Order: sequence, then C-alpha cells, then structure tokens
Amino acid sequence: MIPPYIFVTGTDTEVGKTRISTGLMAVLQKQGLKTAGMKPIASGCEWIDGQLKNEDALAMVAQSDVELPYATVNPFAFEPAIAPHIAAEQANVTISVSVIKQQFEAIAKQADAVVVEGAGGWLVPLNDEKTMADLAVDLNLPVVLVVAIKLGCINHALLSVEAIQQRGLKLVGWVANHLDQQNESAEIIATLKQHITAPCLGIVPELVVGQSSAEFLCLEVTP
Repeated sequence: MIPPYIFVTGTDTEVGKTRISTGLMAVLQKQGLKTAGMKPIASGCEWIDGQLKNEDALAMVAQSDVELPYATVNPFAFEPAIAPHIAAEQANVTISVSVIKQQFEAIAKQADAVVVEGAGGWLVPLNDEKTMADLAVDLNLPVVLVVAIKLGCINHALLSVEAIQQRGLKLVGWVANHLDQQNESAEIIATLKQHITAPCLGIVPELVVGQSSAEFLCLEVTP
C-alpha cells in the first residue's frame, strides 16, 4: 500500500529514481488518481527554448496528468552535472526549501497524487544548512527508496533506511532496480528483504527502451 503523496530517494545518484518515479506515477494513474510529478532540484540541465530543463524532470512532465509550468515542476535547474549545492553556488543561487514547498503545495492543489523525486541520495546537501532529507521532512512525505542492485548496495541501502527512519518519516517500502545484469542479484535482494522491515514494492529488471517499470510495481494506493 502506498499513499498518494510520496518522496522518492535513492541509495546514490544514477540508481534509476526517475524510471521508478514515473512507474509509481503510472501505478497511481491506473488506480484513477490525477497524478503529477515533481523534480524540485536538478543539475545536468540543457537549454531548451531559452530555459534550463532536465531530462528526468521532462520525463515526469510527460507522465503527468496535470499541465504545469516547467518551473513549477523543477524550480531549481542547473546546467553542470554536479552536486546541486555546488551547482547552485556556481550559479550564485541559494536553493530554498520554502520555495520548493510552495510549488509542491501548488501542484497538490491540482492533483490527487504527487510523486516528488529527490536528487542524488538521502543526505545530499542543498545549501549550507539543509539536505535532501530536510526537504522530505519539510514536505512531510512518506518515502520510497530506490536501490540499484549492484556490488555495495546492501551497505548503501541499510544506511539509507536507518537515516530515513531517524528523521521520523515513514519508509513506505523499497524497490530493487536492476541497471544491468548482476549474477548475485537474487542473493542481494534476499539479504535486503531480511534486513529491511519495510516491504519490497517491486523488483525491476533491466528495461528495454520504452518499457515502463510500472508493470513490476505491484502496489495498492492507500485511500
């Protein structure tokens, strides 16, 4: 069971958060909910039509039922593909959690469900004081953890689970995401299931182009 408003984080950067986020959006949509996605902070953006835009944010825009200004979906967009707080410093911008919260609330007024995708991992800094974890706390959202199944992911996953729980947020569950072939994947997933009390929400194989992760996420939405 997942709530209609969720925060998606990962064990690291490049672990497949976006394809799991859009898959979660598709699941929510299949259950009749008008769904929107939000990527509050993104680095590695490109200039499109005179505006910095991010590939992951655009994927969430494409999956959304709600038509929103790009800047609402992705209020902080940076060109260099580096840590967000460093990109923000280089652009002389301060990432504001309050601004993100305002945009989230604006989206939530227009949608039955909102999936918010974080940047990087759980404790990525946003500025001198705040981290991605603080953003999730300020938005007061339950969390889904994306685990890329690879060597070292057990430690990364268990540390992330512990950190999420220490913030007092509910870990709704975790998703095992295969980015490539991994010979020991069954054993890794079995170990994670043994040590993480929150449920495994899906085991997503390596996907072909155009294939959605939604079919591998067997979820029901909490009313």
